[in-house]
Amino acid sequence: MALANVVLDTNILVAGLRSRRGASALLLDVVGRGLVEINLSVPLLLEYEAVLKRPGKVPMYTPQEIDEFLDGLCVGARECRVNFLWRPQLTDPKDEAVLELAVAAGGVPIVTYNKDHYRGAERFGVRIITALELLYEIGALEQRRTL
Repeated sequence: MALANVVLDTNILVAGLRSRRGASALLLDVVGRGLVEINLSVPLLLEYEAVLKRPGKVPMYTPQEIDEFLDGLCVGARECRVNFLWRPQLTDPKDEAVLELAVAAGGVPIVTYNKDHYRGAERFGVRIITALELLYEIGALEQRRTL
């Protein structure tokens, strides 16, 4: 049973893949174990792929390994269709797809390291939290030894 239902900003994936230490890596482990359910849309998945495959972004992984990682994310994710667009709402147009997905998924939190990019998300009932904040909320930091 999932302890949380969220949308992951791309920077969480980048941080989690670049270093196996830290909150993002632990969050990806927790997602892989089904303790956190993520929401995905086709546009967000395409953004994940484009960013993760940029030269030098996650140099320790081949494009095929990135595809396998994304396939694994898709298996455990909840697919949401975004049938409405309210753009522009945010200062960075690249973040609009993340906000739209969070709203379409029922106002689930967005997990990001760029909280400032999502000013105004509260108008839609969407909380903006970091990976560390989510891990504390679900008690995963205490559970780390047993994960």
